[in-house]
Amino acid sequence: MSADPVADTSAGRVRGRWRDVDGIRSAAFLGIPYAEPPVGDLRFAAPVPRTPWDGERDATGFGATPQRIDGGETLIPEPAIAGEDILSVNVFTPAPGGDHLPVIVYIHGGGYVSGSPASAWYDGAAFARDGVVTVTLSYRLGFDGFGHVPGAPANRGVRDWVAALEWVRENIAAFGGDPDRVTLAGQSAGGGAVLTLLALPAARGLFRAAWAMSPAVADVSPETARTLSARIAHLAGVPATREGFGAVPREDLPALERRAARPESGSRLEALRALVDDALSWGPAVDGELIERPTVDAIRDGAGDDIPLVIGAVDDEMTFITDRARRPLRVVPAGIALGLLGVERGRRRDYLAANAEQRRRGTAAVLGRYLGDVVFRSLVARVAQAREGAPAPTWAYRFSWVSPTKGWALHCLDVPFWFDVLSAERVAAIAGEAPPRALAAAVHDSAAAFARTGDPGWRPWSEAPGTTRVFGGSGPLPGVIADGYRSVDQSPVTRRV
Repeated sequence: MSADPVADTSAGRVRGRWRDVDGIRSAAFLGIPYAEPPVGDLRFAAPVPRTPWDGERDATGFGATPQRIDGGETLIPEPAIAGEDILSVNVFTPAPGGDHLPVIVYIHGGGYVSGSPASAWYDGAAFARDGVVTVTLSYRLGFDGFGHVPGAPANRGVRDWVAALEWVRENIAAFGGDPDRVTLAGQSAGGGAVLTLLALPAARGLFRAAWAMSPAVADVSPETARTLSARIAHLAGVPATREGFGAVPREDLPALERRAARPESGSRLEALRALVDDALSWGPAVDGELIERPTVDAIRDGAGDDIPLVIGAVDDEMTFITDRARRPLRVVPAGIALGLLGVERGRRRDYLAANAEQRRRGTAAVLGRYLGDVVFRSLVARVAQAREGAPAPTWAYRFSWVSPTKGWALHCLDVPFWFDVLSAERVAAIAGEAPPRALAAAVHDSAAAFARTGDPGWRPWSEAPGTTRVFGGSGPLPGVIADGYRSVDQSPVTRRV
């Protein structure tokens, strides 16, 4: 094998490593910084462009992660890596310095408080095999990224996304990518990031297409942001100032964030009600400056309407949570349980009728489906409807394949299929020992085709409202149905703090 691959970036030369995956050779450049480490005076500042370095920088290992502690047994294995140089990108490419290949920039999920781009599930080898360059990025999480800090810019995590995209714009040609053929993608909070950036004036011109997987949008109000920060200060025993918050170790913040966002509740149903009302307490805030208005409102008014969009979710995003309370919920009628979550009587009746299969499976299944609708699936329908008549098309999909180990088409299950990494660590825990490779081919090939051509391969919702591609449902794969999100309750949810 030839010498290690090298690339010249705006801040200096980086050295990656060649890899052979399934007989396909590609290069990986890991941990390339796109901004200065956000420490000291820069901790709560907007990202600062990286100071150039001398010589050749080693880019053969993942950089430090904003996630400071191991998240434990999560659905996606996302390691925490120590260090302060936490704002970096990873580039997977078949041809460093080669032809102008399409590019996917992927933003990881984790509820805006956790997650790591160092996961094996986000490896771009399969996309490199298909002639696509993949970029994954890190960004400030939780309070550091999104908390209200007096005297500091809001939405620092969002500013990190924009800075990383600007880095891609300036540097990706050195890795064989075309800066004019960038597709932005992400899952869960990362899917929400895609929609936030779609509607963000500061991100205009930085990507030409977008794919949002199970998107979760925070749209935190200024009042909520200030209240949560006051709680953090109180819990940490520091003044609610930039200096006070700067004295709180990053390692202490995850526990403080959870306590501030989820005051102790009593019953399981009360805890679910809190989750329905305040699914995402940390995340992009409507600050009136960088983010001027709620995401769907901006999209409805035409923001990003010239950018092709693929958007979708899995069928039972959150049922694995409610399923843990299946036995005690057996004695609670589904209609009453929905009422305790704040669903009005007429809506309850309609929702149960539209989700008859979940009703037959019990109250836990109904509540899981409803919770998934509130946080994820309703957003798919609302965004698709908001973009009807837009100059660029919108495609909708559902991932319906049921996990043989978890019993549901659950949150995150689609990720290893999208990246085509079925052999990666811990995929078997969520997808079984023999996940269907034909399904991975269908999902992944659609993503690769979208990156190359701007068309994932089925009729858009914008041409025929309701049209939805179903990956992994019953019958032939893939299938296309006429009204894939008919059963989703799209009623707005009022945030409580």
